[in-house]
Amino acid sequence: MKHIVLALALLLPATAQAACFADYKAKQDNPLRLHYGVAEISGDCSTSAARSQLADRLKAQGWTLLNVVSVFDASGLDERKASAGPYFLRF
Repeated sequence: MKHIVLALALLLPATAQAACFADYKAKQDNPLRLHYGVAEISGDCSTSAARSQLADRLKAQGWTLLNVVSVFDASGLDERKASAGPYFLRF
């Protein structure tokens, strides 16, 4: 029995990683534009990882990250979708 449990443990992924999302605020200058958005984050589900990934993604499109509001799992998507509008999962 121990061998079966050990074999099953080895077949399963070491860590099952849940989807991670962050909501954030960003801006553009000249003229000033602001937006609130939601983005999927890969790897570590932390504010610092979200800040790093989002800053790069947004900068590539001419936006500046102002702040990461929070990080959350897929259960928090529906309540933020309307607020994010066109910036829902855009970056």
